[in-house]
Amino acid sequence: MVAALRSFLLSWTSVTPVLGVLVLALAWGRDLGPVFVVLVALALGATVLAAVHHAEVVAHRVGEPFGSLVLAVAVTVIEVALIVTMMVSGGPEAGSLARDTVFAAVMITTNGIVGISLLVGARRYGSTLFNSEGSGAALATVATLATLSLVLPAFTSSTPGPAFSPTQLTFAALASLVLYGTFVLTQTVRHRDFFLPVAADGAVKEDDHADPPSNRAALGSLALLLVALVAVVGLAKVESPAIEAGVRAAGFPQSFVGVVIALLVLLPETLAAVRAAQRDRMQISLNLAYGSAIASIGLTIPAIALASVWLPGQLLLGLGSTQIVLLALTVVVSVLTVVPGRATRLQGGVHLVLLAGFLVLAINP
Repeated sequence: MVAALRSFLLSWTSVTPVLGVLVLALAWGRDLGPVFVVLVALALGATVLAAVHHAEVVAHRVGEPFGSLVLAVAVTVIEVALIVTMMVSGGPEAGSLARDTVFAAVMITTNGIVGISLLVGARRYGSTLFNSEGSGAALATVATLATLSLVLPAFTSSTPGPAFSPTQLTFAALASLVLYGTFVLTQTVRHRDFFLPVAADGAVKEDDHADPPSNRAALGSLALLLVALVAVVGLAKVESPAIEAGVRAAGFPQSFVGVVIALLVLLPETLAAVRAAQRDRMQISLNLAYGSAIASIGLTIPAIALASVWLPGQLLLGLGSTQIVLLALTVVVSVLTVVPGRATRLQGGVHLVLLAGFLVLAINP
């Protein structure tokens, strides 16, 4: 037992999150030269890989869909803290930061994570299977949250600009919390079987390839997962000045910085989803993708609504016409993907093309 615990404590996946936090502490608030920028980037990549490992350990111990929920909520809570921090430091000009970040997260999860998972799974197994009832319910929740929080502000007339009035913002925040809470209750209690991997005959697949880790190992991985996620978000923020400089040098709009940060923050979930797809557990991949999108909106909008009482400037939540078209097309394509309960490489390719379209239009609006 002592030897096993010592091996666990000294493994690279256990040391890396702590080193990531140390690098974050040393780099925070300082002007970094090229060498240190590279070192921070390397620490960020290693910490992401460690976060994926610990997320899989926790998921294996608690089982699905609780494991996917742990990673989605942990990443989103820290993402909310990062958005609020950047909005406070950015002043009135950061009024659209929450909208841009949340929309980027939705597009990355519903097209990027879903697309690459479907492509990887279908390439290995020919086609991928999942529970259309659970995935459809999750997708409906994403579409409703995105419409209430990001689309409607562009059409309301109570307040000038793509913004909610205080009453409308309060309603959107409460509705987001209710929908998120209802989804979590459905996923983990009432209809948990809807979110478990399925076989060709519709039976639930059991993970019998390895014994689950002990409670001690799972708790240790949970603690290190939280440390790793803090390091990932913090290191991404430390890298943001270098990213901003690179964005300006490339001639991209400044809003693209939020897309880059969202890509970095969602790396742990992306890698975890791809690994699940490689094990023919496509339902887990979809749980991670749609669960992250739901958490990103359902937790961010209420937090931003509360923080807007103290934040300077107007909170701009309404999407532009191009973004609304992309969101609508994503919802339609996603419905056609999840309804049959199986998908091929074609569906994965379609979602990845939609993500590419979003990235191109984010670079060149």
